[in-house]
Amino acid sequence: MIQTYLVGGAVRDKLLNYPVIEKDWVVVGATPNDLLNQGFKQVGKDFPVFLHPDTGDEYALARTERKSGKGYYGFEVFTSKDVSLKEDLIRRDLTINAMALDDNGQLFDPYNGNQDLQNKILRHVSPAFSEDPLRVLRVARFAARYHHLGFSIAPETLALMKQLSGSGELKTLTAERVWKETVRALCEKSPQVYFQTLKDCGALADWFAELDCLWGIPNPEKWHPEIDTGVHTMMVLEQCVLLSDDSITRFAALCHDLGKGATPIDQWPSHRGHEKMGVPLIEQLGKRIKAPTNHIRLAKLVSEFHLHLHRIEDLKPKTIVKVLEQTDAFRKPERFEQFLIACEADFRGRTGFETRDYPQSNIMRKALNACQAISIKVIIDSGYSGKQIGEQLHRQRVSVVKHMI
Repeated sequence: MIQTYLVGGAVRDKLLNYPVIEKDWVVVGATPNDLLNQGFKQVGKDFPVFLHPDTGDEYALARTERKSGKGYYGFEVFTSKDVSLKEDLIRRDLTINAMALDDNGQLFDPYNGNQDLQNKILRHVSPAFSEDPLRVLRVARFAARYHHLGFSIAPETLALMKQLSGSGELKTLTAERVWKETVRALCEKSPQVYFQTLKDCGALADWFAELDCLWGIPNPEKWHPEIDTGVHTMMVLEQCVLLSDDSITRFAALCHDLGKGATPIDQWPSHRGHEKMGVPLIEQLGKRIKAPTNHIRLAKLVSEFHLHLHRIEDLKPKTIVKVLEQTDAFRKPERFEQFLIACEADFRGRTGFETRDYPQSNIMRKALNACQAISIKVIIDSGYSGKQIGEQLHRQRVSVVKHMI
């Protein structure tokens, strides 16, 4: 008898009264031909997954898995009409993801996922958890997703995550998978929990070495009462969440101080020149995890120029214009707005600074608006041509900013 069950995240979030974004289904007692004959379209090479002809939802045949090699793809998959729903669910990562609902709304919960949901615990289903290195990142992402609801990771699950992190298996993951989990975590309500969790279980160094080394690096207490650079970075990301839901801006906030990891120890707690030192480190990290170009570009701009914005009231008009021009604010004002938000998050991401005003952003916005009011047509009509147009435009920008100040 063929039976269909709603499984995974849709069941979990429905029980949490959380928005259900996508639905996944498991079909028990069926063969591929049974679904194909109903108009389903088969996708995927590793195991039979089918798209519903009307809804486009994914339907997978019940299956079991056996570890056969290293990494995320090192599994043998077995599907059969005889594979039970319980056997299918035990291969899942967390108990809260190992529940199912039948067509009548009856909950099937063989591993007490609903109880863990009520107790707000992220707990692995079985020892097979440690066979898949991607699960370390997934659990960290779920911790970020539900932190605001009070969820925490079960000690025994965290122990398995540490064991898996120490095995070297995380190195076998593809950059694409790492970035997919990371960008999803950046879009959660508490993305800082994702990175802190990876740090706590020893998983940050393999893919985020430039970030991992920041913990333990001191800052001057006068400007950073929290002192530790890693702690500061997590505070900045937390503040950025309050200002923007954009993963590009949040990634920039995360990476803004990577240059401090390159400061010689004998110069601590000072970090002179860390802004520019961070630029190649961001490039290095971004390439490793295959972050999109727009994420990397904004992060590099924030790293190089965030102190300029913090000190804008002390800058000369020509320096303000230089920042506007070098950040390409005139051609890409939306990205420049992301830059301003990331800088504000950096300012507020310090103990005692969380609710302070940050007038620097508005000063820079006024400077940009004043410069944008300059007419290039008027400059050309005045007889300037070629390279002279750009030079005159720059002079007029400095003049209007000086008048504004």
